[in-house]
Amino acid sequence: MTAPWAERMAMARALALGESVLGTTSPNPPVGAVVLAADGTPVGEGATAPPGGPHAEAAALAEAGDRARGGTAVVTLEPCAHTGRTGPCTDALLAAGIARVVVAVPEPTALAGGGAQRLRDAGVEVEIGMEGPAAEAGALASWLTAVREQRPYVVWKAAATLDGRVAAADGSSRWITGDAAREAVHRLRATCDAVVVGSGTALTDDPQLTVRRPDGSTADRRPLRVVVDRRGRLPATARVHDDAAPTLVSAAPTPAGLLAELYDRDVRRLLLEGGPTLAAAFLREELVDEVVLHLAPKLLGAGAPLVGDLGIGAISAALSLTVVDVARVGADVEMRLRPALRGDRSDRDERI
Repeated sequence: MTAPWAERMAMARALALGESVLGTTSPNPPVGAVVLAADGTPVGEGATAPPGGPHAEAAALAEAGDRARGGTAVVTLEPCAHTGRTGPCTDALLAAGIARVVVAVPEPTALAGGGAQRLRDAGVEVEIGMEGPAAEAGALASWLTAVREQRPYVVWKAAATLDGRVAAADGSSRWITGDAAREAVHRLRATCDAVVVGSGTALTDDPQLTVRRPDGSTADRRPLRVVVDRRGRLPATARVHDDAAPTLVSAAPTPAGLLAELYDRDVRRLLLEGGPTLAAAFLREELVDEVVLHLAPKLLGAGAPLVGDLGIGAISAALSLTVVDVARVGADVEMRLRPALRGDRSDRDERI
């Protein structure tokens, strides 16, 4: 049997492989896989390709070749047992002679489920749950949210001064943060299927909303650009109407309506870059799953706030966030947070 430490190292690598393709696989999950030979040596690895391409297991098995026979496949998501654009991953594992499969997260859908049992029925040893929480909170978080809630996972990105201002009193906001933080935003955009702003942001800043490299050139990743424009204010000359990436102008009346529209377009991970009003609308409906906040060591004392009215009148009803990570990004600070509590306001009041 493969040494446990070898499988755990392989799972860590599989998790990283899944992260490496985040934003490129929708509506399929971003899965990572590593194949270990019978002696525990890594002999193949892979990650989910864009739709129509090979799944992570198939890519890892192709790299491993005959060395996979009698070995172990370490996968972040339970191998599928159905035929879609590609054949079942369970069949590929059996054909390769894999003796053991280690899985982080069980398959949550009825369509693709049953892979573990099919492998067990064929005599393959299957272990489910290794690094499960880490996998669910990592690259698979967006896809799992889409499966469970039938909507995209929402990442709210914002940049603010230490006193919570996203623009000065004269409306200027370029640049609150430095070059390193702005480059980090482009890397974040590249992990998402769509980028959303409101018409106010589109009119004030006229952003292009593309993914750019540090040298300023446009990257290959082309997330859908979305402008929420209920009153038809966006001019035809807006930069989002160029041919650098696809664009959707939506008149959806609510954040939930917008998410339903984008889910139907196979968007599974959404970057919310709108201003205070749009951010508040998503937060009020509890439709923000993650926050990436860049704080600049600056003070303005006046100007637009980080977020608009949330309808909260008392500290006891404050929306609580859990800090996931804090890091220096150039001269600025990046905070990653997740809402700590779900449920209606009365329920939140009782628990705080």
